[in-house]
Amino acid sequence: MIGKWNKSVILTYIGLGCSLLGFYFSTVNINYTIICLVLAGICDLFDGFVARKIKRNEEEKNFGIQLDSLVDVVSFGIFPIILCIGLGFKELYCYPLYIFYLICAIARLAYFNITINDNSEPVKYYTGLPVTFAAMIFALSWLLKFILEPNFFKIVYLSIMFLTSILYISKIKIKKPKGLFYLLFSLMAISMIIFCLLV
Repeated sequence: MIGKWNKSVILTYIGLGCSLLGFYFSTVNINYTIICLVLAGICDLFDGFVARKIKRNEEEKNFGIQLDSLVDVVSFGIFPIILCIGLGFKELYCYPLYIFYLICAIARLAYFNITINDNSEPVKYYTGLPVTFAAMIFALSWLLKFILEPNFFKIVYLSIMFLTSILYISKIKIKKPKGLFYLLFSLMAISMIIFCLLV
């Protein structure tokens, strides 16, 4: 059997499953779609943490890097677009933005793979916004739906998507999350899931 099957890889696959389930819920219940996006974000956040806790050879490490990026294309590249369509943003004029967003996400992931392979030192700062932040950005942006008029919400949400796209390919430095960030994101994720189940 090809591939590697350690705990971190399995967690990555679980995140992929959450994303695919979110595709389904985008046509059924948008609240569940948001939950799936948040869960995909949690899986991605912790698969790296798990990977650092287990013993892996170089081949397993390289496999994990490639797998993570491929899954990120689905979970944080394609999934946010599916979410937008589920929110009703289906007009043809939206699709140039969706294409631009996906290109920027993929470019960011490809750039990350190149830089991490060329760098033997542990990564302390990311160049450009990591695409995994999409889980937090688009889930929190969805909350604006409850306070904004529908047409204005659409404008704001798509503007956030455009800004996020730009940040993916910008040269801004983002400190690698660690420690307290894991706790804060986990608490935020739990709160978001509870909110989605109650509203």
